Amino acid sequence: MGIITDEGKILASEKSVYVPKKGHGIVPRDARENHIKNSIKVLKTALSKAKTKMKDVDLIAVSTGPGLPPCLYVGSTLARYLSLKYKIPFVQVNHCVAHIEIGKLTTKAKDPVVLYLSGGNTQVIAFVEGKYRVFGETMNIPVGNAFDVLARELNLQMPGGPKIEKLAKEGKYLELPYTIKGMDLSFTGILTKVVKKIKEGINKKDVCYSFQETCFSMLTEVTERALAHTDKEEVLLVGGVAVNKRLQEMVEIMCKERGAKSYAVIGEYSGDQGLMIAWNGILAYKSGQKAKIEDSKIRQKWRTDEVDVTWIR
Repeated sequence: MGIITDEGKILASEKSVYVPKKGHGIVPRDARENHIKNSIKVLKTALSKAKTKMKDVDLIAVSTGPGLPPCLYVGSTLARYLSLKYKIPFVQVNHCVAHIEIGKLTTKAKDPVVLYLSGGNTQVIAFVEGKYRVFGETMNIPVGNAFDVLARELNLQMPGGPKIEKLAKEGKYLELPYTIKGMDLSFTGILTKVVKKIKEGINKKDVCYSFQETCFSMLTEVTERALAHTDKEEVLLVGGVAVNKRLQEMVEIMCKERGAKSYAVIGEYSGDQGLMIAWNGILAYKSGQKAKIEDSKIRQKWRTDEVDVTWIR
């Protein structure tokens, strides 16, 4: 849950994190139960920290996609209930676009090429002609998902990204598959290769270093192409993987060589949080968007480039 003013003043950001059992990925049913169990408690905590009450809230925003339907339904159901009970306007927000907008708000980036990296998404994005256009994306699994799988293979505690980053600092380079097709990327080949090397007994520090360097080199390359194509002057890293210092360093070096500025959202606002939904909701509502409760629906595969970005002119 996030509570924020229409001027961008952050009042509260609260969440309850669902952590899968060791050795497993996300179980949608279990994640839904976590949402149900903790949603009211998180709401009450957020309101308390913001020193406000529901009757003083002017707008309710909720992510209705993309994502796991069981989880999206819990959030959407609660949002619609609160909207009806307190007679508060209601808007639906795209999860991916919300990552971009909270990144722009907190870093002060204006019109960047966005590298959006998380467990569920990997996209190179830029605003062109009314929408956030996807210039490149993963052809299979997202890079964050690949990092999580590697972490499980290494028996690292989740979230695994920071653990891999730490191990990589002492590793040496091993040649791994480097797969870019046009502006799109593939992470399945490199993941299969590193899992094989782990089973062969290769030093895990070398595996982490090589995996990280190769994946981030691929991502930096396609981001540079998008920067050159759009002629923009900023790059913004958003999503959970954006906090990786080595990735930030590689993108910053590339930007300096091109005379561009590099920004990265801070850890608190890099992963999934309600604040980004709240802020994007404000932007959408002020630009004329609103939703009728009876017409609201879950959109499991709602793409970034399907959103009408009416708040940017």
